[in-house]
Amino acid sequence: MLRDITLGQYYQTVSPIHKLDPRVKIVATLVFIVSLFVVDNFIGYLIAALFLVAAIKLSKVPVKFIFKGMKSIFFLLMITMVFNLFLTPGTVLVQIWKLKITIEGVKIASMMAVRLIFLITGSSIMTLTTTPNNLTDGLEKLMNPLKKAHVPVHEIAMMMSIALRFIPILLEETDKIMKAQIARGADFESGSLIKRAKALVPLLVPLFISAFRRANDLAMAMEARCYRGGNGRTKMKPLEYKKEDRIAYIVLVIYLVLCIVVGRILI
Repeated sequence: MLRDITLGQYYQTVSPIHKLDPRVKIVATLVFIVSLFVVDNFIGYLIAALFLVAAIKLSKVPVKFIFKGMKSIFFLLMITMVFNLFLTPGTVLVQIWKLKITIEGVKIASMMAVRLIFLITGSSIMTLTTTPNNLTDGLEKLMNPLKKAHVPVHEIAMMMSIALRFIPILLEETDKIMKAQIARGADFESGSLIKRAKALVPLLVPLFISAFRRANDLAMAMEARCYRGGNGRTKMKPLEYKKEDRIAYIVLVIYLVLCIVVGRILI
């Protein structure tokens, strides 16, 4: 299950999405997330779905690889849907003892499920098609205006990039620790939910030790290479917008305007 989490992983291939400037992909992800909360009807979600399908098609990342990450949020998805189904007041559709399922609850639960699935999928496409180094450079460029307010832009971008890069590494480390403990008789799958949660506690100590060791090794490696932050640093491959990037921005503007018109004006 841990290996099914795709967030933070990079899928190497040649595609139009891979070739785009990382700034375009970061902005596109933010615009897509905003659009999910702008639309409030079936047509709006259909437009968002078509936009997402087009992005997946252009990325040339296997659909199975993208959607296997949905397994990791299945529990969160079910909790979200159940809470919205039974706790939303309105016109009663089905009543089970004291629990009531309302028409409004079904609508909100469906919307929340679609938003969550689309949000995770859209974010995964960005990380799957962008290397950590490019992601750092893109974030730093986008946040450049904040330097005037003495915000440590380079350090923030570096921390976010390292955090994303460490997600698959820590997941792999957790998987190894779990297998080692299972080989010694540990049981993580049987029993109640509370019992299984308690069984995961022994994973935390070796996982934290491993995380701190990796962080210390990374800090020593950066110090050995005389890393001193972003001041005065140059780029081997400076980011420059190309024709494809400008076209992508135009498509994003058209998509967002369409979502606003359909999602808010034509309700």
